[in-house]
Amino acid sequence: MYRHIQDFLNDWKNEESNTVKIFSEITEETKSQKINENVRSLERLAWHITHTITEMGSKAGLFESDPLEDQPIPATFTEIIEAYKRNSALLAQTVPSKWTDSSLEDEVPMYGENWKKGNILSILIGHEAHHRSQMTIIMRMLGLSVPGLYGPSKEEWIAYGMPAME
Repeated sequence: MYRHIQDFLNDWKNEESNTVKIFSEITEETKSQKINENVRSLERLAWHITHTITEMGSKAGLFESDPLEDQPIPATFTEIIEAYKRNSALLAQTVPSKWTDSSLEDEVPMYGENWKKGNILSILIGHEAHHRSQMTIIMRMLGLSVPGLYGPSKEEWIAYGMPAME
């Protein structure tokens, strides 16, 4: 749980960069391919990540409404990336304008429970990392390159002239 808004903003900036790295490797040809009937497509996961920013933000009282509610997945992956960047930036601007460090202990109703505001920020970070992880597996199965986020990926080790880690 976050206790300082600046700590969240620092992490959010890094996580946003990581998400854009993943999104940027997805092609128009692979965006809607399904590897299994029980697994979401890359575009569906990317849109879910994007929409969760506005959905949770509106439920938490950061936004007056959810502008992406009932919006279809954009036609191109470039549009998904732009929507993600726009809403990610909006979240980063809105949190410090509406919440304070001391308010992060306050609870708000979320999904039938009461969540502390600092926990909502933690869940936003974890949620995004969780779905990015799913996306990297799908990307590997579709033959796409996977960027390293918290260390070099297989492709990056090779580019460094080193053997990929097992």
